[in-house]
Amino acid sequence: MQALIFDLNGTMIDDMDFHTRGWLYLLNNILGGSFTWDEVKPQMYGKNQEVLIRLFGAGKFTEAEMDNLSLEKEQRYQEEFLPNLKLISGLSEFLEKAYQMGVPMAIGSAAIPFNIDFVLDNLDIRHYFSAIVSADDVLQSKPHPETFLKAAGLLNVPPKDCLVFEDVPKGVESAQNAGMPAIVLTTTHQPVAFAQLNNVLHFTPDFRDPYLYDVLSGISRKQ
Repeated sequence: MQALIFDLNGTMIDDMDFHTRGWLYLLNNILGGSFTWDEVKPQMYGKNQEVLIRLFGAGKFTEAEMDNLSLEKEQRYQEEFLPNLKLISGLSEFLEKAYQMGVPMAIGSAAIPFNIDFVLDNLDIRHYFSAIVSADDVLQSKPHPETFLKAAGLLNVPPKDCLVFEDVPKGVESAQNAGMPAIVLTTTHQPVAFAQLNNVLHFTPDFRDPYLYDVLSGISRKQ
């Protein structure tokens, strides 16, 4: 491996429950739906507009309406999550170690810039990343490989030499479609959910895992 690419939500920060809460409030209190937690959670991948289409069907909302609803959902998410905003255990030290070693790092996320900036600026970690690919930077969402392929291109590293950190099956599938191995954070899904994917190197609950530092050591020896 030569470079690291990180998904954001659920991978760097453990915030997926807050996203689910934000969606449930929007869907049920604002839009008059009757969705349950178990119905909404599996749909939370890709762009917000795609989530609305999956839940309500195409043609229910205009593009402008979906943009406004998306922003309203994210504002509620940020308000609720801000008091709890922190990196997943061990990630601060892991990022600093990789940064000191000169390992190129990028973020490849389906989040909009509004949410990515919220995390990077409040936690003061923007300097670790040489490239950021958001929902606004791609035409096709995960599991399409565009997000990770674009991140690799911006880092100027071949896709096969990029290691992806992800937390959801669609994200790992995106890495697989890009020809990249992945390490899975078990913040939102257990290993059984990834059984159909063959690019997973390791499962870990957080970034304190010694395996991750072995990976960094391997990168160091190749540099």
